[in-house]
Amino acid sequence: MARTPIAFVAGDISALAKSVRAQLLERTSPPSHVELLNILARAAGHKNYQHFRAGAVGKSVDALGMPAPRKDAVDLKRVQRAARHFDVYGRLLRWPPRHNLQQLSLWVLWAGFPPRRSLAEAQVKALLNSQHAFADDALLRRALCDHGLVSRTADGREYRRIERQPPTEAAALLRQLKASAAERPEAAA
Repeated sequence: MARTPIAFVAGDISALAKSVRAQLLERTSPPSHVELLNILARAAGHKNYQHFRAGAVGKSVDALGMPAPRKDAVDLKRVQRAARHFDVYGRLLRWPPRHNLQQLSLWVLWAGFPPRRSLAEAQVKALLNSQHAFADDALLRRALCDHGLVSRTADGREYRRIERQPPTEAAALLRQLKASAAERPEAAA
C-alpha cells in the first residue's frame, strides 16, 4: 500500500536538533521507528506523531516535498463503467466485479437512504430491494456498513446513513443517473 508523504517542516533547525538530542539522551536504548517519529514530532512542537499527522491531513506532498496534485479530477471512464451497472430507473442491475466500481455503486444506494433517520432492518431491506435488481440485499447492507456509509446497531436492528460528502466521482455518477432518469419519456409526463 502506497504511503502518502507528509512534509516535515521545522522553523528552527537548531532548536529541533537540541530537542531531538535531549530526548535521545533520556533513553537507554535506541528508539524504534515509531518512537523516532514521536521524537521528531515532539521536537517540532506536537504532542506525538499522530497529532502531527492529523494536522498535516489535506496537505499531502510528493516525494520531492512539492504539493501533490489534487485528486478531485473525475475519471469519466470509471463513472461510465459504473453507470453501466444501473438501469434507466437508477436501479443497480448487478454487483460490479471490481472493487472501485462497487464503491461508486454504494454511493448511489447511500443517496437513497433518508438522512438523519434510523431505519429498522425490514425497512432497509425494502429500501435496498427497490434500488437493486439482483435480490441480495444482505450483501448490499454489509457492503454499505463495511465501507462506512451506513452504521448499524450491534444487534443489527437499526441502520442509519452516515452523513458524508460523496467523492467527486460518486457525485458525478449520481448526477449522470439522475439525468438519465429525467430523460425517460414517463418522467416528462
